[in-house]
Amino acid sequence: MSEKKPQTMKPATAAQKLGILLEAAPEEFQSTPVSRTELAALEANPPEWLTELRANGPHPKQVVAAKLGVSISGLARGEVTEPLTSAEILALLQQPPAWLVTERATQFEVREEQIRVKDRDAERARKKAHAERFAAQNEQAAARKRS
Repeated sequence: MSEKKPQTMKPATAAQKLGILLEAAPEEFQSTPVSRTELAALEANPPEWLTELRANGPHPKQVVAAKLGVSISGLARGEVTEPLTSAEILALLQQPPAWLVTERATQFEVREEQIRVKDRDAERARKKAHAERFAAQNEQAAARKRS
């Protein structure tokens, strides 16, 4: 039998999983497929370049959006199209432009709505389960009376 070849991923996928910008990573990382074992090792014991990228950037848009508290669409509406460093993100947070204030408020409203819908659905599920238990108990009681 032949040995199983380890599963590998493209460098872009590995960079996304690590939360870094691929273009800012060392050339060796950019050009070599990464195995799941290697990815786990990078996450468990990050080399200096990875620690530096995570701390200072430049960061990919997903990370920028999360750090600013907006959606990726919000970044686009704010015309933020390039990766930002941690210092640039901090500057935006310290003196937020109008678009950032608007997008953060929008993101807050979206999250509030998601929580409301989740709570509503949980309450509906609880009521349905209660009604089903009640119906089953009534059915059992009716069956006992018939016997």
